[in-house]
Amino acid sequence: MNKLKVITVFILMLLLAAPSAWAASTKEELAELKDEVKTLKEGQDAMQKDLAAIIKLLEQGARGAPAQPGFKPADITISGAPVLGNADAIVTLVEYSDYQCPFCSRHYKQVMPELVKNYVESGKLKYVMRENPIQSIHSKAMGASQAALCAGDQGKYWEMHNIMFDNQKQLAVENLKAYSVELGLDTATFDSCLDEGKYEKRVNDDLASGKALGVRGTPAFVLGLTDPDDPNKANVTQFINGAQSLDTFNRTIEDLLKKAEEGQEES
Repeated sequence: MNKLKVITVFILMLLLAAPSAWAASTKEELAELKDEVKTLKEGQDAMQKDLAAIIKLLEQGARGAPAQPGFKPADITISGAPVLGNADAIVTLVEYSDYQCPFCSRHYKQVMPELVKNYVESGKLKYVMRENPIQSIHSKAMGASQAALCAGDQGKYWEMHNIMFDNQKQLAVENLKAYSVELGLDTATFDSCLDEGKYEKRVNDDLASGKALGVRGTPAFVLGLTDPDDPNKANVTQFINGAQSLDTFNRTIEDLLKKAEEGQEES
């Protein structure tokens, strides 16, 4: 803004004081200066637009993430899904995940441990997994999802979940079978489960359920209050898209806990 004022004053001085002998020679200079003023004005307008966009993003951050397109609150069932935590925990969180997704790995390493420590272990949160392999870009993700479920048949779903995220670049079939040995599984049973595609339909059902809720990428999370009459059901009202910060999850979970508490007081 100061530079613009200086140039404008300079132009006025030229117009008032320029001798006629060199007036013609200054026409080109004046034209150049006018162009520079115009450029500065355009730059200022662009900066104002950028500033407005930044302010809008900051306001969205203060309010929380914008609503996920396609998501509507829904009553869901989690029967048969892998679960961490008490069955009757107040809040249910469902993660749709892909074992080859780097953002899923980041959530697993940076945020999930804190959620388990702060909410799952205290009995406030039930952590549920749904398989969501994006096969168009992750060729090994479908096999990995099935491997986790096959391990789940022997009570080792979460152990397989962890070992695959810890070794995300080694998810070929031979790696998955080696992990089953490392976890002390009945390898013949595990290998048969994986080779025969026992859980292919189950994974596709998870994909369909995620799509119905608005899941378009991974990781994606839906959260809501557990049905007090049936712990296999939940009313999900919140959607978190992507590997968001721990603060985002904390804020969402605390809001749901507060809602549950207010509901109890009203009743």
